Amino acid sequence: MKHGIEVGRVAALWRYPVKSMAAEPLERADLSWHGLAGDRRWAFLRDLPARNGFPWLTIRERPDLLHYRPWLAEPDRPDASPVLVTTPSGEKLDVADPALAAELGDGVRVLKLNRGLFDSAPLSVLSTRSVDGLSRLLGDAEVDPLRFRPNVLIEAVDTAPAYPEEAWIGATLSIGGARLHLDRRDKRCMIVNVDPVTARRDPGILRTIARQRDVCFGVYASPVAPGPVAVGDPVVLTSAER
Repeated sequence: MKHGIEVGRVAALWRYPVKSMAAEPLERADLSWHGLAGDRRWAFLRDLPARNGFPWLTIRERPDLLHYRPWLAEPDRPDASPVLVTTPSGEKLDVADPALAAELGDGVRVLKLNRGLFDSAPLSVLSTRSVDGLSRLLGDAEVDPLRFRPNVLIEAVDTAPAYPEEAWIGATLSIGGARLHLDRRDKRCMIVNVDPVTARRDPGILRTIARQRDVCFGVYASPVAPGPVAVGDPVVLTSAER
């Protein structure tokens, strides 16, 4: 590992086997060139004109997608494993089962892309200090980090600045056996208004981020060197170079 400054530890890891469905908490994962192994390899598409620039079925249209829980039948093979989905009724279906697409809407179909189906970048990084800062802006309301669908949640050291991940943009972080480059702030949309447990909307979340944080919260990152990462790993700021 390169010499650097330890800026925190990994507090939590999540992947999302199916875009916009519930998160899968992880104790460890492999970081590949295409994000965490098994992350957002599947997505559902709406029946829209070919020229539509955003065909995905997401939490925007169906907040209850958060109540569909995907899981890997073979977790040791995350990019090759069959993906099963437990529906809100408790039924377990293969993600490619036509019955699941039919349940999600007329004309809905499923797609797999081995490189991942990301809107902007393969990794989303957030710190607990940022979550606490937003909580204060909201009048000390409890804020669930999963509103923001991060892959890596970092518990920063006590001396870190407010919203520390923004201060690390342009630098490289070493985590476990992997390295990632922090690229830019994460511009947010109405998805953050949806509670990840109840699926109820609270427009005050995005409104506060827009007014106080320039519509940005957390950062996007891209892999520099693949490798294993785990909860509890030190997070080391190693370089301002790729």
